[in-house]
Amino acid sequence: MNVLATLSVGPVTYQLRRASGADLAAVVGLLAADQLGATRESAVDLEPYRAAFAAIDADPAQLLLVATAADEVVATMQLTFIPGLARRGALRAQIEAVRVHEQHRSHGLGGEMFQWAIGEARRRGCALVQLTTDKQRANAHRFYERLGFTASHEGFKMAL
Repeated sequence: MNVLATLSVGPVTYQLRRASGADLAAVVGLLAADQLGATRESAVDLEPYRAAFAAIDADPAQLLLVATAADEVVATMQLTFIPGLARRGALRAQIEAVRVHEQHRSHGLGGEMFQWAIGEARRRGCALVQLTTDKQRANAHRFYERLGFTASHEGFKMAL
């Protein structure tokens, strides 16, 4: 596997790399293991996720990442690079679907993953990094604010 970064968090060393098809069950399991994901995700049937994974994996503007400890997937995030005309043609990085296994939370892994993602956005010439977060995720809001993100916009979604 192509390791993008080695993240040392206390006594644990994590490898950050692109997700592979072999990681799909673990990634979906992480998505399903939180309060909101439990109502909309399921690792029981991976078929609906396979086509999405293939599209993400084939798109150079997408990075689906996993962090591993001792070859076990313990965290994931998706980083998307979005070209646009606004802000004088600025490229943006969008961070989505960040999940850290409960046994690895509150030790600094999420912060290290974000620092890597922000650095990658800078390396690619992005003018800003953005994310959305559910209003129910108060702990996540505090985490993002500690990292320097500001709640500058109100977001809207429509289920189709």
